[in-house]
Amino acid sequence: MANNDSVFTSIIKIKCPRCHEGDMFPPGTLYSFSKFAKMNKNCPQCGQSFEPEPGFYFGAMFISYGLSSAIFVAIWVILNLIMEEVTFVVMMTAVVAIVFGLLPINFRLSRSMWIHMTVKYKGPPNGQR
Repeated sequence: MANNDSVFTSIIKIKCPRCHEGDMFPPGTLYSFSKFAKMNKNCPQCGQSFEPEPGFYFGAMFISYGLSSAIFVAIWVILNLIMEEVTFVVMMTAVVAIVFGLLPINFRLSRSMWIHMTVKYKGPPNGQR
């Protein structure tokens, strides 16, 4: 990953907020039901702790709620555009299927956004360029 990537890119790629290089989550665990929430304890590149204090990610729940609400609105708009009449059953089926399908991504993005709000970028580890 290029060292000069933006904070936005680092959030989307779920990289370390301090060096923008290390992965916050182990590779290959995104859609593993029992492992999607398992985070690396520290950044494998710069050593930044991904849990600076107990309960640190409590605020990420509010970000997750906001993302889920945006998904709900998007589903509602799309269904209204492609269907003449959207029934409650159709709406709830679509929302439940899509929100649960995107749960691991939503979980990781909300945590990435939250930690990026508090840990500032310091450049590549060991001054590498």
